[in-house]
Amino acid sequence: MAPTILPLPEIVTSASSSSPSENIDPETPYLHFTPKRSIASFDNLVALANYQERLKDARKMVWRDRGEPVVEVRDLKACLEHAGKGAARSASLAFGIRAGINIVLALIRMRRVPKDYRFALIRHAIFGLDTFRFAAMLGTFTGVYRFLINALPLLLSSKPHLTRQYSSALDDDEIDLEDGRRDRLMRSGAYTPAVASSTTLEVPLAERRARLSLSAQARMVIIRKKTRRWHAVLAGAVAGALAIVWEKPNRRGVIAQQLFVRGLQGSYNAFSTKHNIHIPHGAVIVFALSCGQIMYAFLMRPDTLPRSYNAWVGYAAKVPPPCVRMNKDLVREGTFNVADLDIITSRKDITSGNLKALLDLRAGATALSPTFGPPHAPCPSVHPAIDSCLSVPPQRFYEVFKWMLPIYGALHFVPAVLFKGRDFFKQPLKMLLKAGWGTARSSAFLGIFVIIYQSIFCYKHYLYDVLTAANNSPTSRFKVPQWLINSLVSKTSFWWPGFICSGLSLFVEAPRRRGELAMYVLPKGLESAWIVARGKGLVFPTGNYGEILLTAIGTGMVMSTYQNDPQHLSGLVRRIMYQFIGPN
Repeated sequence: MAPTILPLPEIVTSASSSSPSENIDPETPYLHFTPKRSIASFDNLVALANYQERLKDARKMVWRDRGEPVVEVRDLKACLEHAGKGAARSASLAFGIRAGINIVLALIRMRRVPKDYRFALIRHAIFGLDTFRFAAMLGTFTGVYRFLINALPLLLSSKPHLTRQYSSALDDDEIDLEDGRRDRLMRSGAYTPAVASSTTLEVPLAERRARLSLSAQARMVIIRKKTRRWHAVLAGAVAGALAIVWEKPNRRGVIAQQLFVRGLQGSYNAFSTKHNIHIPHGAVIVFALSCGQIMYAFLMRPDTLPRSYNAWVGYAAKVPPPCVRMNKDLVREGTFNVADLDIITSRKDITSGNLKALLDLRAGATALSPTFGPPHAPCPSVHPAIDSCLSVPPQRFYEVFKWMLPIYGALHFVPAVLFKGRDFFKQPLKMLLKAGWGTARSSAFLGIFVIIYQSIFCYKHYLYDVLTAANNSPTSRFKVPQWLINSLVSKTSFWWPGFICSGLSLFVEAPRRRGELAMYVLPKGLESAWIVARGKGLVFPTGNYGEILLTAIGTGMVMSTYQNDPQHLSGLVRRIMYQFIGPN
C-alpha cells in the first residue's frame, strides 16, 4: 500500500507575542499537543486507511493490479493451496463475465419474449449451464496450470529464479511505443535481439526517459518467475486439454482455433525477434492468404466453413445465395439447378436487361440439355439489380459501407467510452474524431474488399467469353492457348482474387488493427485448408480428439510465450492471461 501522509496534530504555542528573548519556564514545554483532537484525527485516519485497504483487497479478488509480486511456493502443499486459490478466483471471475454477457444479450431479446418467460430468460442467462461450463473451464485451466508450473521445478529439482521482465499488463499504447522504439533501434543497429537476452527487451535508459514518465516506467517492470520453457509448454498443454473438456463439443473448435493462432502469433514474434527476422507487412500477407482460402471455400467448398460464416460472407458481398450455388455447380459439374435461376429472376429489384439475359439462359437450358450453360455464373445473376458491371463498384461500396458503419461504430466508440473514459471526458472532441475516423476506415476497408473481388470476378469471366469467341471465330488470326483461357474459370481462379483484394484493402485499415484482423480470419482459413487437405488424404484424421489436441498445442505455445516473453503476445491475450493466471 502506498504510504499515507498524516497531518500534524494541532499545536499550540505557549510563547507570548512579545520578544522571544523572554525567560521561559524550563518545566513548561515550549510546544504542547492537544490530546483529544489529535487522537481523534489519528483514529479517523487509521480507520480511513483500514477501509481503503479492505476496499483494495476486495478489488484484488475481482481485478488483479499491475505488478503483482510472484508468490513463492516451496513445497507441493503450497503449490496445491496456490493453485486452489487461483482456480476459485478464475472460476468466479469467468462466471461473472459470462453471466454479464448473457444478461446483455438477454436484454436485447427481451422485447421479443413474452412477459411470462422474461424472468426465466434472465435466470437462465445467469445460472444457465453455459455459464457454469465456462467457469469450470477457466477454473480448471488456472488451477492445473498453476500447480504444474510451480510443482515441476520442485519435482525435478530445478531451481527457478526471478528475472526482470516487461509486465504482462502493459497498455497497448505503451507496447506500441516500445515496439516502435525497438524497430527504430534495430534499423539503426543500436539494438540486436540476437545479442540481447531472450527474456528482456533492452532499451537504453536514456531513450526510455525521453519517452515515458517515471510512473509509466515503474509499471513496466515486474518480478516474474522464469522457468524452463518446456515446463510452461507441458503445464499449458495439460491444463488446456483438461479444461476444454468442460465446453460443449460444438464450441471446442472455435476456442481451440483462437488459442492456436494466438500461440502461433506469440511464438513467431518471439522467434523472429530472437533471430532478427523481419517480414515487411507480415500481417497483410497472413490476412491475404487466409482470405484467399476463405473466398475459395465460400464459392467452391462451402462445406469447409461454418454455416453462419458462409451466411455472413454472402450477406457482406450482397450476392444472392442462389447465384453462389449456381456458380459452384457450373464450375465443378458443368450444370446448374434451374430452381436457383428461378429464384433470382423472381426478385423484385431485378432490372429488365438482366431479367431478359437470365430468361434466355433458362430457355436455352430447358430446350437444349440440363447441362447447358457457361462454365461460370453470368454477371446478371451476380448483381441482378445493376445492369452494367461498371456500375457495380460504386453502388456496392456504398451498400457495404452503410451496412458496416453502425457495427464498426460500436466497436470504435464503445471501447473509447468504457475503457478510456478519463481521456474521453478530458478531450471529448479529439476522442470522438478519432473514433469516427477509425469507423470510416474500417467500413471503407470492407467496402473496398467487396468491390475489388466482384470487379475481378466479373472481368475475368468477361475476358473468358471474349477470348473464347475470338478463338472460335474463323477470321481470327491470333488464338490464345485454350489452357490459358480455361484458367480464368478454373477452381483456382477463385482463390487468387481473394488474395489480391484482401491484401490491397487491408492497407486502408489502421496498422495496429491489421494484426487483429489477420488473427480473426486465420482460424477460418486454416480450418478450411485442413478439411480440404484431409479430403485429399494429405493429412491424418484426428477423430473426436482433434479439438482437444489443437487446444493443447495452442495453450502450450501461449503459456510458453506468456511465462518467458509476454511482450510478444497481443495486448488482449496478455491482459486475459494476467488477470486469470497472474505472474505465476
